[in-house]
Amino acid sequence: MTDSSAIAPPLRSGTAEVHEGDAYDLMEKIPAESVDLIITSPPYWGLRTYGLDHNEEILREWESQGGSKEEAPSYDWYRLHGGCLGLEPLPEWYVSHLVEIFQRSAPALKSGGSLWINIGDTYFARWSSIRMDGRQGLGDNPRMRRKTPMGGFRQEKQMLLIPARFAIAMQDKRWILRNDVIWEKQNIPPRPEKDRLRLAHEHFFHFVKRPKEGRAKYYYDMAAVEEGARDVVRVNAAAGSDGHSATFPVKLIEPRILSSCPPDGLVLDPFCGTGRSLAVAVKNGRRGMGFEITSKFFAAARANATDADFATADTNDAELPAQRDINQSSQLF
Repeated sequence: MTDSSAIAPPLRSGTAEVHEGDAYDLMEKIPAESVDLIITSPPYWGLRTYGLDHNEEILREWESQGGSKEEAPSYDWYRLHGGCLGLEPLPEWYVSHLVEIFQRSAPALKSGGSLWINIGDTYFARWSSIRMDGRQGLGDNPRMRRKTPMGGFRQEKQMLLIPARFAIAMQDKRWILRNDVIWEKQNIPPRPEKDRLRLAHEHFFHFVKRPKEGRAKYYYDMAAVEEGARDVVRVNAAAGSDGHSATFPVKLIEPRILSSCPPDGLVLDPFCGTGRSLAVAVKNGRRGMGFEITSKFFAAARANATDADFATADTNDAELPAQRDINQSSQLF
């Protein structure tokens, strides 16, 4: 979508719509107070390009215009100068841009709505390895190297705590953090590092809007969450689909949709990839709406959004490379 017209959400239960474009633009076209649940997994910092072009000179351009590393440019400036979300030269910029984008979703989210965001961490390396696609650092998928400025907490081998930095930045913008769900992945691949444990979890943050007064009140069906209602869930990573390697596992998101969106409510995924969250929403009697910036994934999401089979896809172990298939030289963390 390139015009300035508003986006009309689907009205019939069990239907979904997908729009092509940048979530930053499309967020502001949604009618106010129309979305019950936003659930998404944005691109993680410094892992893959998803086939998009990125300006590797963007930090130099920012500094030439009087900017500094310590102060992130606006997301609008960044993308207009060739930047892609997730490929910021500094993790601080990435956190700032994520918060800026989700701030634009606030008017569209109902006062009793929820925002669920899945995000993983990254280790710092001055010379990092960026995948064109595929799981970072594994196999022989095409990759590129880029130099990342060191300084402050940006030190070799440092776990950057990006999820925590993001969550705190959202709190600073008045969002209420209700849960930090730890997604434990038992089927993570082997790694060659000999000086740290394997990273086997990601974070799934549950935010709600802060009311003008009193405590936050929002829709929540405790009967729909996992058995035990614990904030650690054990779900295997899912195999990719339609060329997209980072696919939501059904068993991870279905309890979030059932517990945080009422029947016939509207579920929005602003980084919908190939449409798994939309398909799960539709299967469960909700309405779905997704945004996707990459044309091939947009096409896949449109085809998948109302596909019942896609919404019940097997979540057994994803196909992962054996230790012998791992490119040892690509491991920088």
